[in-house]
Amino acid sequence: MSFSDPHAVARYAEGPLRQVPGFLGLQQMSHLLLAEHVPDDGQVLVLGAGGGLELKAFAEAHPQWRMLGVDPAAPMLALAEQTLGPLMAQVTLLEGYIDDAPRTVFDGATCLLTLHFLTVEQRLHTLRELRQRLRAGAPLVVAHHSVPQDAAGKHRWLQRYAAFAEASGIPRADTQRAAEAIAERLPLLSPEQEVALLQEAGFENVELFYAGFSFKGWVAHAPATPV
Repeated sequence: MSFSDPHAVARYAEGPLRQVPGFLGLQQMSHLLLAEHVPDDGQVLVLGAGGGLELKAFAEAHPQWRMLGVDPAAPMLALAEQTLGPLMAQVTLLEGYIDDAPRTVFDGATCLLTLHFLTVEQRLHTLRELRQRLRAGAPLVVAHHSVPQDAAGKHRWLQRYAAFAEASGIPRADTQRAAEAIAERLPLLSPEQEVALLQEAGFENVELFYAGFSFKGWVAHAPATPV
């Protein structure tokens, strides 16, 4: 979708539920993983926060957390503000990228359904900047498309993604277009490459916690001793 198209933005909330297997569970697992290390009054950085869906889930589950939501698309941040309503008291929204986020030391961070839009170089830079904004031992939770790099494997998993979306009520023609566009336009990495990239960025204890067809999720931690 175009994150600057007001009609697409207005329909955004429908998308993850119909396209991402176990989306609500992914949100719940994400805040539970954060809560293993984030204190009750902790500070959390949410990168790719447009729409506000995970911000709302986190705020409802942890009413004393304070969160910074960062996203480059102003219409998506406007939607996030609508989604959050009175929960905005826990959230600050920032239009921009990771480089625009203050170098505050956060207790945890997430980046959900976002990194698959970035090239390898952009991802590595983003992950390094995230690490530099986390206190020692703090968790980072990421989840996005990740598929094998061979043509047959990539096709197989993206067709499973399309099948899930179709079973959730999206017309077959639309799901096929989406799968083709993802294959052609997104710089997807294999799960092995994802782990290696997190490690190259300086994260430790990288663990897979979520797998939903073409979507995968990992939790990793900033070094216990700052780099």
